[in-house]
Amino acid sequence: MKSGRFYVVSAPSGTGKTTVLKRLMKELPDVTFSVSYTTRPSRQDETEGVDYHFISRDEFQAMNQKGVFAEWTEVHGNYYATSRVSLERYLSQGGEIILDIDTRGVEQIQQKYPHGVYIFILPPRHADLRDRLTRRGSESQEMIDLRLQNASKEIEKMDRYDYVVVNKKIDETVEQIRSIIIAERCKRDRVLRSLGGGGER
Repeated sequence: MKSGRFYVVSAPSGTGKTTVLKRLMKELPDVTFSVSYTTRPSRQDETEGVDYHFISRDEFQAMNQKGVFAEWTEVHGNYYATSRVSLERYLSQGGEIILDIDTRGVEQIQQKYPHGVYIFILPPRHADLRDRLTRRGSESQEMIDLRLQNASKEIEKMDRYDYVVVNKKIDETVEQIRSIIIAERCKRDRVLRSLGGGGER
């Protein structure tokens, strides 16, 4: 790959990740957001091709068999995946791209693309997850309980990540992740690669 870089952001359901990422993309217009594929139904506030590519389970299976995806997982009965072609295109062009990926998907990505930057968002308290999921009002109590169980398992995989950000306030969280990206841009090896491997001493 040329000098592109990708950033993976993961968080348990109810942590506020979607809100954080939407705000972050406004702060970093030169960074691309990787739009995942999913078989789950769209919500009222979601737009095809912006939030997700919404496809059927049959379409998903066919694409997966063709090797279209860089990673894929089944979460709460629905499939999610990242386009391999899109990811590799941005990296080969030297661009930056943010991926919103589940912890299980991260394991696959790290095996195939070891040079990513991995960021995990934590809630201030585990109890906050239940409050946020309940306020969302889009799921049954059974699904909320399942998401909370999975959240505990996801938090246990936090050691796979380079950075951990506690989402106490949206503004602070966005600024912290933005600062991580800016710092990564200034790392010596990245700067030298952008200069063609040279640079003054």
